Amino acid sequence: MGGRREDLDVFDRVANGRAEHGEIHVSEATQAPERYDPDVLDRDQVAAYQRDGFLVVPEFVAAADRQRLRQRAIDIVDAWQPSEVRTVFTTNQQERVSNGEFLASGSTVWCFFEEDAFGPDGELTQAKELSINKIGHAQHDLDDEFERFAYQPRLAEVAADLGLVDALALQSMYIFKQPHIGGEVGCHQDATFLYTDPMTVTGFWFAIEDATLDNGCLWAAPGGHLGPLRQVFKRNATNDGTVFEPLDDTPLPAPPPAGDTLVPLEVAAGTMVVLHGRLPHWSAVNTSPTSRHAYSLHCISGAAEYPDWNWLQRPADMPLRALGSAA
Repeated sequence: MGGRREDLDVFDRVANGRAEHGEIHVSEATQAPERYDPDVLDRDQVAAYQRDGFLVVPEFVAAADRQRLRQRAIDIVDAWQPSEVRTVFTTNQQERVSNGEFLASGSTVWCFFEEDAFGPDGELTQAKELSINKIGHAQHDLDDEFERFAYQPRLAEVAADLGLVDALALQSMYIFKQPHIGGEVGCHQDATFLYTDPMTVTGFWFAIEDATLDNGCLWAAPGGHLGPLRQVFKRNATNDGTVFEPLDDTPLPAPPPAGDTLVPLEVAAGTMVVLHGRLPHWSAVNTSPTSRHAYSLHCISGAAEYPDWNWLQRPADMPLRALGSAA
């Protein structure tokens, strides 16, 4: 996934840094791209994204679409049969384990258990449908309902409005944030896990249900995308696991109450939140009795280089597709 890097000049100056000689260089520019032909977003929204590193767009997803995605996710979980491995998804970086099921999931549809779904005896403490952390990571290409949503023209237009050149759908996740056990997502930057040169990964996060302080809404650091990328998450030398490689020792913002940099993004169902790849963001454990379903799609530019050491790799017969492309 390389070539046409010259097409990224405007996008790179406005929103990204380049990796040269192993270093990440952050641009000082924050002005809007010279090309501006808005299809969905207006000029103020584009400027807000460039300033803050995130953009909240209310009422982007219709109620009928939310219901279809939610029901399809429930159907996938209902039909899914776990292996003996019973892979858990944990966001604790010191405990992250990348087994074969996780590494293969870039080209499959797989369910990952919540870390706290099992009791001391190793058995589930509640029904399977209340024990799943997320579904990932290729349902946007392998499931009709998620494909229809991911490749809708409006989303391609949003990416274009933000200057993402030749936007390709890389991975998607349906996140359940289950009642009482929905796990914390530690403060991180998406470019750590989905790196391109230059950095182009952009997250599109859709609230399927209301996201509140009680059920674990997103928190973000306004302007934090202008700082450095702290680390990258790479396949190991034997290609059977992963390692973190430090890039910059600047601490990520501490979640509350220890830190005050992150701000909560409480949003109503149907809201889209766009996240810059270097934006630090976090969400707390859901200790409430209410779930917080969300669908997340991460895209990169086809004009950028996607290293073969990224954890997520797809086979040659499953190339990435452009946003807005017909199913």
